[in-house]
Amino acid sequence: MKLRKLMFVLPNLFTVTSIFCGFYAITLCSGEAEPVQLYQAALAILFAMFFDGFDGRVARLTKTQSDFGMQLDSLADVMSFGVAPALLVYKWALAPMGFWGLFISFAFMACGAMRLARFNVLAMRNPHGGGGGFFVGLPIPLAAGVLVSLIISHHVASEGEALGDGARMPVAVAVGALSLLMVSTVRYRTFKDARPGLKTGLVFLVLALTGGFIARQFHPAWVLVTYFFAYLVMGLVESAVSVRSRLASRKVGAGSVAAVAVATGLDEDDDEDSEPNATDDGPAFL
Repeated sequence: MKLRKLMFVLPNLFTVTSIFCGFYAITLCSGEAEPVQLYQAALAILFAMFFDGFDGRVARLTKTQSDFGMQLDSLADVMSFGVAPALLVYKWALAPMGFWGLFISFAFMACGAMRLARFNVLAMRNPHGGGGGFFVGLPIPLAAGVLVSLIISHHVASEGEALGDGARMPVAVAVGALSLLMVSTVRYRTFKDARPGLKTGLVFLVLALTGGFIARQFHPAWVLVTYFFAYLVMGLVESAVSVRSRLASRKVGAGSVAAVAVATGLDEDDDEDSEPNATDDGPAFL
């Protein structure tokens, strides 16, 4: 019995480690942070993503899922993938923009918190918990991963130079877009139903070849950015196709109903026109 209780601690240890990584990233961003410190903070958030990705899997593997673990995981995500990346991107790119830079960084954190709150509500309403084939809205760890990959790639590719003034506005637009995607209803795959097989192997092979091509032709630092942006685009494309299919099915359904209504109306008119001719002896136009 004691061993069973100790097993409940195991997934929470991964979650607490993720919190520590986020806290460490925040300490690195405090004060007048140098580019190398911001790079280290980005790496810390990347490690937080690693531990966050394993806590749920460990809980399912050991059958130790609990409401406490779910709430702790949400608080950890707010810290490691909301507060820490928002402060990091503010120090890295948005601080010279004044109020708007502060507001955009805060919007990222606030939208991430709202996205987590919505996930918890949906998980409580779902008898099977938060599992499923799709996320509703961009998950906050992946939104943080996009920012972290940009910071890491820029630091490595530029050999530690600070971000140029001309790149601040595109970064601000990217942060705003990620914030909106987190609170949107765009569906993103969870890949929980992925199983070892030929299809999974082919997808992995394509990803590996794509990463190798980018690393060889451009720079290895851009491989991570490519993977994250590919996931973003995949969700947008799948959602657009889904919306188009639903609209097409509604049009087809509406057209069928209208056709049935028109046909029914014509039948009724024919019946009404035939009744006077059958009973009246006079001309039909009287």
